[in-house]
Amino acid sequence: MATIILGVCGSIAAYKAADVASRLVKLGHEVHCVCTPTALQFVTPLTLMTLSRNPVITTFEEETGSWVPVHIDLAQRADVLAIVPASANTMACMAHGMAPNALTSLYLANRAPVLIFPAMNGNMWNHPATQQNASDLLARPSHRIIGPDDAGMLACGVEGQGRLVPVERIVDEILSELAAR
Repeated sequence: MATIILGVCGSIAAYKAADVASRLVKLGHEVHCVCTPTALQFVTPLTLMTLSRNPVITTFEEETGSWVPVHIDLAQRADVLAIVPASANTMACMAHGMAPNALTSLYLANRAPVLIFPAMNGNMWNHPATQQNASDLLARPSHRIIGPDDAGMLACGVEGQGRLVPVERIVDEILSELAAR
């Protein structure tokens, strides 16, 4: 089956990445979670490791098991990189080629298709800077942005755009991308 890298960013929706990982593993895929430091404020590495059945990468200090850095090895083996959820900060780093953490460093080394599933406050999503970053990412080969959902109650108590698309859709989009390869 496929090797799927699941990038997890700092967003209240980060807990849904655990469900995505679990569903993909049950379908027989090899799932590796790579978390930004802020993602760990919302979901624990133990949860993601248990559900993905692989160690979770959160810092460069954890990359001591091989002479090839883990983020480089995973980038070379990836069949798809899915960012679930994608924060405004991580999208900005990706759009501008900045690599302050293991996930954004892996992104720069990655050559597999990139699926970006944003989740953030609607004002953050609609800000001209975020929209420009999204446009820049969409202009790159094999990059897709799915979401955010157009309406619903956000964690901040505001009704509107910004919610992560449903887990079922995330899994379906990943599987569709793999089938297209």
